[in-house]
Amino acid sequence: LLHGYGSNEQDLFSFEEALPDNCYVVSARAPFDLQYGSYAWYAINFDADENKFSDIQQAQTSRDLIVNFIDELSANYSIDMQNVTLVGFSQGCILSYAVGVSYPDKISKIVAMSGYFNDKIAVPDFEKNNFKNLKIFASHGAVDQVVPVSWARKSKPALSKLNIDIEYFEYPVGHTISQQNFHDAVHWLSKN
Repeated sequence: LLHGYGSNEQDLFSFEEALPDNCYVVSARAPFDLQYGSYAWYAINFDADENKFSDIQQAQTSRDLIVNFIDELSANYSIDMQNVTLVGFSQGCILSYAVGVSYPDKISKIVAMSGYFNDKIAVPDFEKNNFKNLKIFASHGAVDQVVPVSWARKSKPALSKLNIDIEYFEYPVGHTISQQNFHDAVHWLSKN
């Protein structure tokens, strides 16, 4: 489970009770401390014209930390490495996409909620990877005021072009996970 900007590793645990008992559910804390129990996978900065931009170097560092964390889990627990799923919200979604396309041999499924695919965070030449075993459930709020839905809508064609099996859904909400979104994601996981 990969939380969003300003949250922490406790945020997405509602997924745990809906998943089968034979699943290991692990939630990671982002590495950059924003204080008061809030963390980020990378900084979001604003320029003088109030345009947002991401710290790509920090995002790439977080991408690699997540992969190392998965490797550590694999070395210490009996995890089926052919069945690793990333569930990410917002910044956690963006990192889930980056880890999945960079290391599709380590990730089989992604539940990508309220984020978008940013190819600058992926490893160089990620397009050459074999994505035949990677499946993605992507969802977004149609009235998201934090991450524009137009950014999320670009993810499906970009990833489909790589022959990644991706399903995309929108819900009539803002920057949140609606009950229907949660139900649909859990259902998708159960059939994949």
